[in-house]
Amino acid sequence: MHRRYTVFMLLRATPAWLALGRGERLAFHDETLQLVFEGFPAVTLRYYDTEAFHGRCSGVAVWETRDLHEYYALVEALRDTAFFSRYFEPMDTLVGAEEGWRELEQPAPLGALLL
Repeated sequence: MHRRYTVFMLLRATPAWLALGRGERLAFHDETLQLVFEGFPAVTLRYYDTEAFHGRCSGVAVWETRDLHEYYALVEALRDTAFFSRYFEPMDTLVGAEEGWRELEQPAPLGALLL
């Protein structure tokens, strides 16, 4: 079974990000982030603005993957950019396995019982 994982990463925009104009933010996405994301095709990202509804968290990055190693490598690659070093602070990260309970409902393979 190839489990699908969803990672909810709560982010806080820094004053450095907020000081950028909209064109500068778009350029950072197109010139930096897009290049990083292209190197990790097993991971998808959706971003939700939350600052109008939450006092501390300005956004939620929702990552989806079946390959946690690739997700980990992507986050490490982002650490080498201004995304994490200057523009956003991760506040919390929640990782979930989509319908993970279903896997527990399956009978264990015979070899697993002999351990």
